[in-house]
Amino acid sequence: MVAKIITGKSIQGALNYNEHKVREGKAELLFASRFLLEPEELSFRDKLQRFERLLEKSPQVRTNTLHISLNFDPGEKLEPERLQAIAIRYMDRIGFGEQPYLVYRHHDAAHPHLHIVTTNIRPDGSRIDLHNIGRLRSEPARKEIELEYGLVQAEKMKKGEELPLEPLQLEKAVYGKSETKRSIAHIVTSVTRHYNYTSLAELNAVLRHFGVTADRGGERTQMHQKKGLVYSIVNDRGEKQGVPLKASALPSKPTLAFLEKQFEQNKLSRRPYQLALRSSIDKAFRSHPTSSRDSFIKRLKKQEIQVLFRENSQGLPYGVTYIDHRHRAVFNGSELGKAYSAKALTERFRQRVEQRDEVEQTKQEGPPQHTVTMSFSQPRQHAQGTVHPQQPEAVGLLDTLLKAEQQGYLPEALRRKRKKRRRRPRL
Repeated sequence: MVAKIITGKSIQGALNYNEHKVREGKAELLFASRFLLEPEELSFRDKLQRFERLLEKSPQVRTNTLHISLNFDPGEKLEPERLQAIAIRYMDRIGFGEQPYLVYRHHDAAHPHLHIVTTNIRPDGSRIDLHNIGRLRSEPARKEIELEYGLVQAEKMKKGEELPLEPLQLEKAVYGKSETKRSIAHIVTSVTRHYNYTSLAELNAVLRHFGVTADRGGERTQMHQKKGLVYSIVNDRGEKQGVPLKASALPSKPTLAFLEKQFEQNKLSRRPYQLALRSSIDKAFRSHPTSSRDSFIKRLKKQEIQVLFRENSQGLPYGVTYIDHRHRAVFNGSELGKAYSAKALTERFRQRVEQRDEVEQTKQEGPPQHTVTMSFSQPRQHAQGTVHPQQPEAVGLLDTLLKAEQQGYLPEALRRKRKKRRRRPRL
């Protein structure tokens, strides 16, 4: 069994993720500990309010959310009752047995796994210390449960079968609906720590997905010259809203100097994901040979790959960025290879549109008709002298042949003139 703990600042984000999986049919609420109603009777509001009542007792605590995943070997067949017992035992061992928590069983991966959502704020307003919780409490609990329930030990689980990265529990920043500084800080900290980007443009491609942007200012501005950086909330059109925040004012200090160090490190850390991304793009074309740009984007989106085309004022694409949310890696098209650049993709789309049009035209025209036409210099005359130019050509040919015969046709040899015999003079 592999246990992973993600600490966060948004209980609603953790709930939203699991409830969305439930609505998609990819998860089910297995158990609700310390809730007044049964799991099937709880609404989203019931679940959220249960946690929020505890958070209100200690508003100064920022990190107040735990999103835990318990992952089992693919070969293990575990009944719901057994999974529930394992979850309860684990939460008791890490010191959260008295806290309200929700246990979700997910069906969206090749291996069985649970997701557990809880808070570290106790009913009296005190908080459970999360420092080194993985090493000091989770690891001993994991080893004990493996022996108690006869589970495959984490050290013996098949190498190479990497467990999927847990999705970031981020809610898109919306100006006026969320506290600006807190939203920006949470999103920027999470993205800069967990995504592999190698430039400010690549970082912004991810940040805008969550409603935030980083800005250095114009090249001639004092902020740009002094390597300053601010973060702002943006709407769906990319327009900045509200007062921008200096990078140095955010808790994680995501300044330009910090980001430039990340750029170099991420060039190496994202390299293993290049081949998988290229393979996904190639597969999207192979599976739909007459693909258009829109359908291409939609198909990759289903694989959690975001495709962003950059266009000039005439609407012509001059660049493309791929965001692989599965592996949290960002690539420009040219970095994957010439065949994955905006120019190459546009040419592929053009060729496929032409192929599709040719196929449609062929279907409309039907199979080709093969005809033999024969023409003669003069139209055939009937006895009455009427010209019938529309008579079939084959009939005209037949008449010509018969006419030749009726006119006393003789072979060349028979048409030769006989030579007159020259009489000899009598003697």
